[in-house]
Amino acid sequence: MTNHLFALVRENLPADPDKTFIETQEGRRYSYGDLLLRSGAYAAALTELGVKPGDRVAVQVEKSAEVIFLYLGAVRAGAVFLPLNTAYTPAEIGYFLGDAEPAVFVCDPARREALAEASAGVAQVLTLDAAGQGSAAEAADRQREAFADVERGPDDLAAILYTSGTTGRSKGAMLSHENLASNARTLVETWRFTPEDVLIHALPVFHTHGLFVATNTVLASGGTLLFLPRLDPKRILDLMPRATAMMGVPTFYTRLLKEPGLDRSATAGMRLFVSGSAPLLAETHRDWQARTGHAILERYGMTETNMSTSNPYAGDRVAGTVGMPLPGVALRVVDPESGAELPVDTVGMIEVKGPNVFRGYWRMPEKTAAEFKADGFFITGDLGKVDPRGYVHIVGRGKDLIITGGFNVYPKEVETEIDAMPGIVESAVIGLPHADFGEGVTAVVVPGADAPDEAAVLAHLEGRLAKFKCPKRVLFTAELPRNTMGKVQKNLLRETHAALYGS
Repeated sequence: MTNHLFALVRENLPADPDKTFIETQEGRRYSYGDLLLRSGAYAAALTELGVKPGDRVAVQVEKSAEVIFLYLGAVRAGAVFLPLNTAYTPAEIGYFLGDAEPAVFVCDPARREALAEASAGVAQVLTLDAAGQGSAAEAADRQREAFADVERGPDDLAAILYTSGTTGRSKGAMLSHENLASNARTLVETWRFTPEDVLIHALPVFHTHGLFVATNTVLASGGTLLFLPRLDPKRILDLMPRATAMMGVPTFYTRLLKEPGLDRSATAGMRLFVSGSAPLLAETHRDWQARTGHAILERYGMTETNMSTSNPYAGDRVAGTVGMPLPGVALRVVDPESGAELPVDTVGMIEVKGPNVFRGYWRMPEKTAAEFKADGFFITGDLGKVDPRGYVHIVGRGKDLIITGGFNVYPKEVETEIDAMPGIVESAVIGLPHADFGEGVTAVVVPGADAPDEAAVLAHLEGRLAKFKCPKRVLFTAELPRNTMGKVQKNLLRETHAALYGS
């Protein structure tokens, strides 16, 4: 037996070990030879610290090439990589560390003190900063021997990614070696990646899109990553003559469309623009094609399933759709109540099945059982339909999930914080169309006596919740609309305030 996921990397290593794997914004170059040496050094360091196969390695650090090598090192050591959003507060980190019980936690040295209480129960706490410096890097530096990959099979866990829960409790989605490897292989084939591809990578590396979709696809094709720490439209434009592809969220495209230098000549060498993690407005799709001559390829996935559908590489990329099921993925639309499969062009609950679908929720067997059908299909919680041509349309979410700037926000968590404030009777948090973020988190609040104003509500939430979860606006109303069963009708709130952000 080999290390199943890292075997995919080894199979696609370029013949020349000096070929560039990552080039950073500062111009530092890491070769595929460096990848092998550095990931092996991290694997050895983790093993030396006592990490055993199946142990979790939690990481909350800024983006750097070293994070990628740490991720691959954890995989090679047989550990389970657990990336955490850099926006999470100490209280949120405390929950994740308490739930996952990692053997090692790596954080930014600047946050080490602030996270001391949250990480008190972790045996080993190391540091790594945006420049790739810290005690984690030093531990890797001390390793001198070549590392022999720990054997891991297709069904062994490679990663856990936390996704918010409707009750406020986040769930750890368990992703196996084959979940990640199969999706990388499929995307290489579907999106026609080759060793000649150079991908502009400006995504975060703490969630599926940046870490698994972008990075693993390039690793599985032997290509090159141009690594940017964050979205920088001017820098992306400067890199396009050297690149062939870019993966981004809708915000990337709306921001780039504001750049006067974006035109057909600027994108002449590019072959592929992919968008995901949030709905892409049809208007953005049309504007981009008019300016550049390229049709953005929109796809659909989620933390639990990796990528499930994609618009075609060759063929119509239809605005407002997420394309067709990927090879090996089965998708159906069913009646949410009866579970009966629905005919074409009928809206219902989307369910998927395939090698990409996760193994279940960490230490939540009841929740896992509730989300899977007897025949193995996973209930996504997304409402949609399949049109007569086979294109999938996402029309809403049965779980009230808000996707803002590519990040998932469940209203309950925000509502709980707002409702606890003095002077607040109740609140409802919704997502409204936003040209830049896909959806803008919006709170509709019923005030009581001595109620706080909008600024006070926002100030209260700052520091309690990650920035992306905080509302962009707080609106006040005398009462929330309810149906005969007393349930808040968030659909009416969304309709009433649909034009709030002018999109």
